[in-house]
Amino acid sequence: MWAADLPPYIPFFAAALVMALARSHALRAAVGVLVPVLGGLHLWFDVAPGLTTYRTLFDMQLMPFRTDQLSLLFGYLFHIAAFIGMLYALHVRDRVQQVAAMLYAGSALGAVFAGDLLTLFLFWEGLALTSVFLIWARRSQTSFKTGQRYLIIQVLSGVLLLAGSLMIYRDTGSLAFNHIGLDGVGSWLILIAFGIKAGFPGLHTWLTDSYPEGTPTGTVFLSAFTTKVSVYAMARSFPGTELLIYVGATMACFPIFFAVIENDLRRVLAYSMINQIGFMVCGIGIGTELALNGAVAHAFNDVIFKGLLFMSMGAVLQMTGKINGSDLGHLYKTMPKTTLLCIVGAASISAFPLFSGFVSKSMVMAALLETHHEWVWLAMLFAAAGVFHHAGIKIPYFAFFAHDSGIRTQDPPWNMLLAMTFSAVLCVFIGSYPAVLYGLLPYDTGYSPYDATHVLTQTQLLFFSAGAFVWLQMKGLYPPELRSVNLDVEWFYRKAAPAALGFAASIGKPLQFAWRFMVSGLIDKITDWLNSHHGMEGTLARTWPIGSMVLWVSIMLAAYLLLGYV
Repeated sequence: MWAADLPPYIPFFAAALVMALARSHALRAAVGVLVPVLGGLHLWFDVAPGLTTYRTLFDMQLMPFRTDQLSLLFGYLFHIAAFIGMLYALHVRDRVQQVAAMLYAGSALGAVFAGDLLTLFLFWEGLALTSVFLIWARRSQTSFKTGQRYLIIQVLSGVLLLAGSLMIYRDTGSLAFNHIGLDGVGSWLILIAFGIKAGFPGLHTWLTDSYPEGTPTGTVFLSAFTTKVSVYAMARSFPGTELLIYVGATMACFPIFFAVIENDLRRVLAYSMINQIGFMVCGIGIGTELALNGAVAHAFNDVIFKGLLFMSMGAVLQMTGKINGSDLGHLYKTMPKTTLLCIVGAASISAFPLFSGFVSKSMVMAALLETHHEWVWLAMLFAAAGVFHHAGIKIPYFAFFAHDSGIRTQDPPWNMLLAMTFSAVLCVFIGSYPAVLYGLLPYDTGYSPYDATHVLTQTQLLFFSAGAFVWLQMKGLYPPELRSVNLDVEWFYRKAAPAALGFAASIGKPLQFAWRFMVSGLIDKITDWLNSHHGMEGTLARTWPIGSMVLWVSIMLAAYLLLGYV
């Protein structure tokens, strides 16, 4: 089809150029769907592990294209995600969104096939510059401001990556994108850069802030690429870094509390994304073959089932114009197909047996026990129960059941339903036949998810979690869906910082007046003192008698002789 050493991102960038120039919507739609299909087939049949391409730039050896089992897995994943996203957005006639989506997918592919840190940096920034248009494409004042905040944080991540890469090049003379580890300032900067895009605790607010403000179709693309590129980068450069075990556990646990009280259902899914990435980061931190397999397999599955949930909520937003749980409900009668597909996504993210989440999440949990991290295992067990509450139950319940919102609509266009159906089929297929996914993983561990211990443990967990939700609902203790905006760490820069600046501005003029008064008073005193001694009538300007002068000279001479004698 194409040359084996053709970088997979080239067809996407070429397609973006064609879509930018084409006037026909049909042509743009056809190109958008065909390129991921043809590119995926080329990657599957023509590209094998071990391919490398070298370039020299200013005495630096670069590797802009490198294939191995890990990069190929994410390459397959991103072609699938691009196809599903373009199929879901087939009805969209916005050229900006179409071009941005293709460039965004191409940048993600460029990052996972980069063999050096400089090439990674270029595509890292490409992810930021192209994805922001999927937020701005909503064309509202809120989305414009959100996009600005998003772009600032994403560019900051790139700056840290570049700074860390240059430090490593200074120390080692190499820009190779392989295992880095935490052994210097440069490596710490790179880990923070990866952590920003992954949504580390305290660095995650860009995700929950921006993804709910994207267009209904744009958010599907946003959920697929940026965070998963970061997971790939950490799996390649920081496997076995113990710190990541505890970072991942924190990521898996803290979003649960915010997701439960959140009203915007797409923001609930954004918190849920951080929760799921926590499992991946924890697996990378463990660093064993089983744990790394679990991390990348869960990244693969998360793109599909989280994309399915974002697509179902995007369909609700498009057909009703609403996305808050307090405004929705009882849509299962008028959107039955969307309801069913959403339930498949909910079962997958909740790790029901025979669904995709079960066959990947269980690997990370098993790896924790194998490496004797029992306390972390308990924390992740709590996180697994929590995700069933906020994503497995809350999303479909408040969107399609709960109270009757009075909204009467219909299922979305056929292309949106087809994209959701394709994702749902993959969720069930991977969950039922995990050997297909396991065959693509970097290591052959012989792991089997369907043993009695795993199945019974997960089934019991889901049963008791569902019972807790029902009991809390019946007792009126479950947090209600309220029309409100919830802020977490972002409160500091969205509320506290503007308030502090406003307070400073309010007292600025009085302080400025007081400062000027103090300075002018001090200058006046100094001037008066100088005039008193050096002015026309000052002490030093007077005419002194000769006798007085002789007296003072005598006193000074006596003091000098006395000091010399001593």
